Amino acid sequence: MRNVGQLDRILRVIIGLALISLVFVGPQTPWGWIGVLPLLTGLVGWCGLYTVLGLNTCKKT
Repeated sequence: MRNVGQLDRILRVIIGLALISLVFVGPQTPWGWIGVLPLLTGLVGWCGLYTVLGLNTCKKT
């Protein structure tokens, strides 16, 4: 069951890729791997934190 809307998913993928790129370019810090989390939630369309908080950014059909 998805709870992440279209715009939210796009932003998560962009932010995730930007953070992961920090591992290879720029400060080359391992903290960039935290970008895997928003990338995966953006690709899958489900966020565990949204479930806990009762949030849903998907349009109702």
